[in-house]
Amino acid sequence: MQYWKVYCMEDSYPGLWQRWFTNQCVAVGWCAKWGYHLDGSSECRSWSGARNGLKLVAPGDFVVVQLADSRVGRIGEVVHKRVGDDEWNPLVPPSLQEPDGEMGRRILVRWDLTAGPPSPDMVVELPAPKRLPTKDVRATIRPLDAATFQSIKEAMEDETNWVSLLAHFEYERSLSDYIATFPHRLEDGLQPYPSAKVREKVFPDRTRSDVLLIDRKSTPVVVECKQGAPTLENIRQLQGYMKHVHRETEKQARGILIHGGAQKLREDVRRECERDGRIEIIQYSLGVEFARCK
Repeated sequence: MQYWKVYCMEDSYPGLWQRWFTNQCVAVGWCAKWGYHLDGSSECRSWSGARNGLKLVAPGDFVVVQLADSRVGRIGEVVHKRVGDDEWNPLVPPSLQEPDGEMGRRILVRWDLTAGPPSPDMVVELPAPKRLPTKDVRATIRPLDAATFQSIKEAMEDETNWVSLLAHFEYERSLSDYIATFPHRLEDGLQPYPSAKVREKVFPDRTRSDVLLIDRKSTPVVVECKQGAPTLENIRQLQGYMKHVHRETEKQARGILIHGGAQKLREDVRRECERDGRIEIIQYSLGVEFARCK
């Protein structure tokens, strides 16, 4: 039994991870029609490395799905290989630009649904000590030693590492704009801070909070938006903004940290919020609805 990681090119082929999950497989490219053959010589170094992995992986092995930004999808047990030159079955359909499709060499797997979130819309962001070396992250397929595999699996079982697959899209600014426009959706009674000179002020250290509101008790509320799971550094940043607002308004400010990470907080973050007593942490999720026009 061996352990492997396979890189999912979700950034190049949006939705690829969901296709892998639904089809119970991982897959790589390099179609034989393009000159990439499992046997014989090859001048392509990347294909040579991927080819060696495809030959060695076997039923009973375990595969970790690697995503960009130090994230992983699921662990799968290999049940069958369909990686031969004559077994090309693309998960990315053919197009004018790619007439043979892409990602057609499939390794069929059985997903381990006990490690990681239950939905493929959620993935796992590996904490720094458990991340793979940079040189290994984007490699198509690489072996893992047992200790590394176990370390990744432990991180996947920790709910504080679970994040939305969408959390890494660039809409942090849009979220801030939404809260500034509809603050009552965040908390009943919240309104934009009434003085634009204070609300839009750049602090002496050249920083500036995302959103400044005021609650029904006339208490300033500093809102900071983050895409990923909250960290102690994020808390310190928010506390710094709250001090600036206190100096500016002579009122003790509250803080709200909104994030797209796991709903379960890391222990150090939770303890610091309890110690401070003025900071609330709220998870957001993105929802879009569609309706046909009449």
